[in-house]
Amino acid sequence: MNTKQAKIIRFIIFLTIGAAIVWWLYRDQDLSELISTVRYDVNYWWIIASLFAGLMSHVSRTIRWQMMITPLSGRPRFINTFLSVMIGYLANLVVPRMGEVTRCAVLSKHEKMSFSQLFGTVVAERIVDVLSMLLSLALVFMLQFNVLTSIAGDSFDFSRLYASLTTPLPFVILAVAGLTLWLLRKKIKSSSLYIKVKGFISKFKEGFLSIRDIENKTGFVLHSILIFALYFAMMYFNFFAFNYTSHLSPLAGLTVFVFGALAMVAPVQGGIGPWHFMVITALIAYGINSGNAGIFALVVHGALNIMIIVFGLLSLVALPLANRHKK
Repeated sequence: MNTKQAKIIRFIIFLTIGAAIVWWLYRDQDLSELISTVRYDVNYWWIIASLFAGLMSHVSRTIRWQMMITPLSGRPRFINTFLSVMIGYLANLVVPRMGEVTRCAVLSKHEKMSFSQLFGTVVAERIVDVLSMLLSLALVFMLQFNVLTSIAGDSFDFSRLYASLTTPLPFVILAVAGLTLWLLRKKIKSSSLYIKVKGFISKFKEGFLSIRDIENKTGFVLHSILIFALYFAMMYFNFFAFNYTSHLSPLAGLTVFVFGALAMVAPVQGGIGPWHFMVITALIAYGINSGNAGIFALVVHGALNIMIIVFGLLSLVALPLANRHKK
């Protein structure tokens, strides 16, 4: 099986899993009620405001990425950086986690920069995002603990989790793997693959550590905060598009946002399925019935992905035009 076939199979498997989850969530949904709500009961001005907040978060992410790249290879053009980011989001809808690689490859080609360095900056950027998400999760845990406990119920058996962590099997496997690598260390170091990987890691390290050489560190922090503030606004604005969620508080918006963000960790295109499940679960905890919660998730997720597809395709068209003066 070649790489292309493996990618196709992986694409089909992940998409099937996501589609199965969506079918299970909406199997009892009244189709006529769904169509009627989407046509007549949604205030699409708030959906547009939500999408605008999302677009501005991508602009802020572009500027922050430029800050990280500048100490390595000079400041790339904003238009190329922004279009690369949007193409990366489009790639994630095709193959999960492919967006990070794609945007680095696109920018590397059009700005003549090291792919390895760019990939290092993206990994550093993702670590900052994870820290921001953990902070948001901590806020939800402190301020909405009762809601979280109502969602969890008796579903989690922490004694089993503790038992799985204390079993010796993982440590035995790690010990055997470590001993094998140590015995074969000379042969591994002389291989061409090791030399190539070592060179990649060296460039990757330069990109990863670029965060410490950023000149405007205050601006970097402010953009990091702004990105997640706009992500939150993107979710919260959608509450006002539906009569049955317009009364929910900003804290409810933060909880639903965090649940949706956690679902995006799943290796499914665009979070299809897991995102719907997590958002519906969070909304039910705030008293929204499952039918309305399902409609909310379907409309919001659909609008977001339509925006990514439209701007991603436009970016694919605009990129060669923006670089037509180059040979």
